[in-house]
Amino acid sequence: MADLPDLFAGFRSETIEGDGTQIFCRIGGEGPPLVCLHGFPQTHAMWHRIAPALATRYTVVLPDLRGYGQSGLAGPGADQGAYSKRAMAKDIVAVMNRLGFPSFRIAGHDRGARVAYRLAFDFPEAVEKLAVLDVVPTKAMWDGFDVNRAMKTYHWLFLAQPEPLPELLIARAPGQYLDYTIASWTKSGNLSAFDERALGHYRAFYSQTERMHATCEDYRAGATSDWDADRDDFDAGRKIAAPTCVLWGSHGIPAGDETPLSIWADWADEVDGQQIDSGHFLCEEAPDETLAALLLFFEDPEEADADAE
Repeated sequence: MADLPDLFAGFRSETIEGDGTQIFCRIGGEGPPLVCLHGFPQTHAMWHRIAPALATRYTVVLPDLRGYGQSGLAGPGADQGAYSKRAMAKDIVAVMNRLGFPSFRIAGHDRGARVAYRLAFDFPEAVEKLAVLDVVPTKAMWDGFDVNRAMKTYHWLFLAQPEPLPELLIARAPGQYLDYTIASWTKSGNLSAFDERALGHYRAFYSQTERMHATCEDYRAGATSDWDADRDDFDAGRKIAAPTCVLWGSHGIPAGDETPLSIWADWADEVDGQQIDSGHFLCEEAPDETLAALLLFFEDPEEADADAE
């Protein structure tokens, strides 16, 4: 994908060995390490409006999740567990260790948020602070499925159907399916909030049959191994130890009568956050408000004192 536009001036590109596959990253800035993970059906490009500002304070690492963007795929014959959030979290830990960062701050949107909070459960020593954007935990999603949630998030059921049903249907018009899906989750109901160059990244990745298939495997894992992992932690009374920031769109996927904050309080020891005037794609629909919230959360007291001097 060398012909795709560069949305991260001054960031370097690096492909790093994960936990069994190659992970493509954009890396920029200096300071404490901060990992930012994208969701479905996007790539690391979703961070292009806020990553440069984050990089003025942090060493920002923007991976493509396995199967997405320019990262590697799971090996031939791999089962759905190869696209579980646990497997993806192991990739991120391996990448950060190879970059010399055994611990780090992490933000994730959509599927990336599920990888980020799974990483916080499985590798608590690695996560200093955790931000999750426009999600509630996988168990809470499945447990709360009713007709309204099923209509709003039909893709959870559709993409998780056994192979090859969703692959066959999407392959007939992958670009149109991607555009429709993204537009349907915005506050405006259209693509006006997006930079056409970023959409070019998303369309290029999703037009590759093997990568579109990988996203289906991601959702199949969501209905099996990811749900199992959440239930195991919840039933055992385990909670995320890292301070956790929850941001969600006023017109996002988890918006409703019960705020995501009240749900996340059952999953993490220390939870705070806020609603953003946005649809699902906070970083692209409301970048300034999202950036301000993330900077405030990730800043340590000593960093705030230094800024004030």
